[in-house]
Amino acid sequence: MVRVAFDEQIFAVQRHGGISRVFAELAREFETDPGHGVALQPVAAPIVNEYVLADAQTAAKLVVRPGVHWSFTIARSMFRRRHHGPADIVHSSFYLPRMLKDYPQAKRVVTVYDMIPELFPQTRRRLDLLTRKHEYVRRSDHIICISESTKRDLLRIYPDVNVPVSVVHLGVGPEFDPELDPLPGLPSRYIIHVGHRGGYKDALTLYRAFARIHREFPDIDLLMVGGGPVGRSESQAIARLGIGGRVHQRSMNEREVAQAYANAELMVFPSRYEGFGLPVIEAMACGVPTILCNSSSLPEVGGEAALYFEIGDDARLAELIGDALTDHDMRHDLVTKSLKRATEFTWQRTAARTAEVYRRVIGFQ
Repeated sequence: MVRVAFDEQIFAVQRHGGISRVFAELAREFETDPGHGVALQPVAAPIVNEYVLADAQTAAKLVVRPGVHWSFTIARSMFRRRHHGPADIVHSSFYLPRMLKDYPQAKRVVTVYDMIPELFPQTRRRLDLLTRKHEYVRRSDHIICISESTKRDLLRIYPDVNVPVSVVHLGVGPEFDPELDPLPGLPSRYIIHVGHRGGYKDALTLYRAFARIHREFPDIDLLMVGGGPVGRSESQAIARLGIGGRVHQRSMNEREVAQAYANAELMVFPSRYEGFGLPVIEAMACGVPTILCNSSSLPEVGGEAALYFEIGDDARLAELIGDALTDHDMRHDLVTKSLKRATEFTWQRTAARTAEVYRRVIGFQ
């Protein structure tokens, strides 16, 4: 068995989100399937991450407890004693400098999710300003990227990388299912978008495309899930486009998001950059025809199971939406391909590929 320590960084910072989801699913897979050959070491810390805290078995294995607020949990992790436990590998979940001092005897693996702070510096949050991604990459024995797209960007931005880099795609769980019941209170027919909407996420292109076709499809609304309430400038843009009564924003838990996917007419993801794009494969697992921006990792994830438009091309997006709503043969083909595509991305496979990296790092075959 390979003894692996996850640091608590992302569990201490992120209540829910893609990065913490990855490590929560890895922990669950390693705990429930000994065949992976991974023995997780205790994190032994307060955390705020709901994915782990909601799973009693995983929480017990990691020896974690609920923290009051992320500011307290991350402060504790920054000032606690250095970890010296019996780990063969420490797998870093984020890039805060303090955790580079942990497990000095262990080999280091780091996951790089995307290069958004480097490519879109205007998106940097206060926490990003404290991170040391380049140092983590430089000091690692092996780097995991969640897509070939991320790997290409990593090597372009950090050309001094001289350690092995493996691509390990993310997965989707059985909770995303096409047979889920409709969620009460939603429009009867809707196009769904999930996640943040501003900046490079480019929801404005979707709004413009919807404005082009909304009169032709008076029974179709636009459902924006998550991403926070609609702000003033966004509301003004929606109003100018004349679609104010047809756009709805909802915050949902994971079960509700799956239900919303499963009963949508279409899923549109106009983001100009993604490290992977979990909403894409989640929608596909729910059998939803999917339209994606032809950028970064999205074609890598969607493959031939999605339709694509170029960055910012709202006219082409409107055309694709109209086709997908009216061409029944196209819809059937997209649904069939989406369900098949989703079976290629499982958390079990993500865990198996990650375990292979661990064995390579310490010389196990």
